[in-house]
Amino acid sequence: MEATDLRRIPSSDPLRAYRYRDGLYAADLVTAALVHLDFFTWLAANPSDLAAICRHFGFAGRPADVMMTLFCANGFVTREGDVFHLSDSGRDFLLASSPWSLAPYYRSLKDRPVTKDYLKVLSTGKPANWGGYDESADWHRAMEDEAFARQFTAAMDCRGVLMGPAMAQALDLSRFSRLLDIGGGSGIYACSLVANHPKLSATVFDQFSVEKIARTRIAELGYADRVDVRAGDMLKEELPGGYDLHLYSNVLHDWDLPEVRQLLAASFRALAPGGMLLIHDAFIDADKCGPLPVAEYSALLMHSTQGKCYSTAEYEVLATEAGFRGFSFRTTAADRGVMTAGKP
Repeated sequence: MEATDLRRIPSSDPLRAYRYRDGLYAADLVTAALVHLDFFTWLAANPSDLAAICRHFGFAGRPADVMMTLFCANGFVTREGDVFHLSDSGRDFLLASSPWSLAPYYRSLKDRPVTKDYLKVLSTGKPANWGGYDESADWHRAMEDEAFARQFTAAMDCRGVLMGPAMAQALDLSRFSRLLDIGGGSGIYACSLVANHPKLSATVFDQFSVEKIARTRIAELGYADRVDVRAGDMLKEELPGGYDLHLYSNVLHDWDLPEVRQLLAASFRALAPGGMLLIHDAFIDADKCGPLPVAEYSALLMHSTQGKCYSTAEYEVLATEAGFRGFSFRTTAADRGVMTAGKP
C-alpha cells in the first residue's frame, strides 16, 4: 500500500463517491414524511412555520429543522420568511390527490428499518442506533466500546486523508504554533495541519477509548514527534490551556445546540488571546435552503447522532455568543469547508 502523504491531494474529483455515502439516508426521510405522515398533503393545506409543524405532528425541533432544510434544498417546499409552503413540484408529485403522486411508488419501501427509525427520531429527538451496531446503543454510547471506537475511527480516518490536507492547504496558519484538536479521533486532521504548516505542533484531545488508536495512527503517519495525545472528556472537564489554535473537525455536527454552545464557550475560555478557532465541517447555507448534498448528509447525522449540519449563520451566532469575532469561511473538499474566528 502506498504511503500516506498528507501534503498531497488527489487530482480527480471525489464528490460522486462521497455523496453516495453521505446522502444514504435522505431517501428514507422523504419516504417517512411522504408515506407514513402524508406530510406534504397537510402542508399544502396548512402553510406553517417550524414551530407549528412541530406542534401538529409532535416533532422535536432538531429533526424537524433537518427535515425542512432537506425539503427546501430539494425544491419540494419553499419558504417565505419563516413560513413553509408546498412548491409546484411538491404539489405535482408529493400531494396525495395529485394524478402524478409518487406516494404509491415510495410505499413499497415504507418498511425499511431506517424509514421507520425516522418516525421515532422525529417524535423523540433522540438518535437511532448507528448503522445497526446495537439496538441499545446510539453512536455516543457505542464509542465507549473499544471495538466500535476502533472501527468508527478508522472510517473517519479514511475520510480525513483527503479532507485533512484540503483543509490545511486552504489556511494561512503561519503566525500560530500550538494546535488543540478537540475530538480529534485518529489524529488525521492534526497531522494534516502540522504536515502543511511546519511551525505547528499539536495535541489530539479525545476520549479514553480512542487514545491508543490515535497514538498508533499518528506514529504510522510519522508525526509522533510533533503530535501528542491527551485523553479526556470534552463535555465534562475544562479544555487544556496553552494553545493558540483550536480545531473542531467534523465534531460539532454530532451534538445538539446546548453541547455546541458549551464547547464553543470552553474553547473561548481556554484559547490564548489572539488565538483562532477552526470549525471544519459540512455547512448548510445561511438561508437553510441548501446545498442539497449537505442537507442530505444532515439527514444521516440527525438519524444517528444528537446533531445535524449547522448553517454558516448558526455557527456565527453561536461563536459570537461565546465571544469570538472576525469570521471567515472557505470551501475545501467533498462538500466541506472551514470557518475561522478569532479570540480578541
